[in-house]
Amino acid sequence: MIDVGAGPPLIIVPGIQGRWEWMAPAIDALSAHLRVLTFSLGENQGLSDFWETYIDDLFRGLDLDQAALVGVSFGGLIATRYAARHPQRIRRLVLVSAPSPRWPLDERNEAYLERPLQFAPVFVARSALRLMPEVLSARPTWAGRVGFLSRHLRRVVRFPPSPRRMAVWVKAWQALDIAADCRRIVTPTLIITGESNLDRVVPQASTLDYLSLIPGASHVTLQGTGHLGLVTKPGEFARLVGEFVAACT
Repeated sequence: MIDVGAGPPLIIVPGIQGRWEWMAPAIDALSAHLRVLTFSLGENQGLSDFWETYIDDLFRGLDLDQAALVGVSFGGLIATRYAARHPQRIRRLVLVSAPSPRWPLDERNEAYLERPLQFAPVFVARSALRLMPEVLSARPTWAGRVGFLSRHLRRVVRFPPSPRRMAVWVKAWQALDIAADCRRIVTPTLIITGESNLDRVVPQASTLDYLSLIPGASHVTLQGTGHLGLVTKPGEFARLVGEFVAACT
């Protein structure tokens, strides 16, 4: 568990790769004004038990009454479910490029779920190709682009994801009715996306489905970014989240 910074508490749930380290630039930027709590996704039985218990333990172990909750990509599904079940604990909910709970998997993703190790090289190659247009847009100079890519690659190599765990987590998502959870949320909610032409991982339209699912949810676009705006433009991301959290302080 990571606990850095000072100020209003904010819990971040990482994406499908499961590693908090991949979000390090955003955590550093947010911790300048907020108390940031996060963790890596580990062994579990699904979205509704292990991770819910883990977030519960954060509240109890750190003697927190309330906190803002941020779900990044796949972590948005976990955050959504938790906010629906514990409205008294969550002051603000932020979903960052999260897939809609109603987003159907295509044949390629279905094949990946059945043979995650076999398809892992394909997944890595596709991820790299999807990232490049965003990096070119978010970082205006080649020095900035090369620097970002080298730092991000070091994090990926040092803290690799588990294809088997990723497949288990997606299957757990598909077995739950998170769309129904969305309709129970009473917490003020902000949806953050990148630009529609730059997010090659989760279509912006899928993330925007939360606007129809969560009552009163609002949306903002992090300009010049795609799926990884929290790390390609961490300062701008932290500003958006910080302003939203401060609005209820």
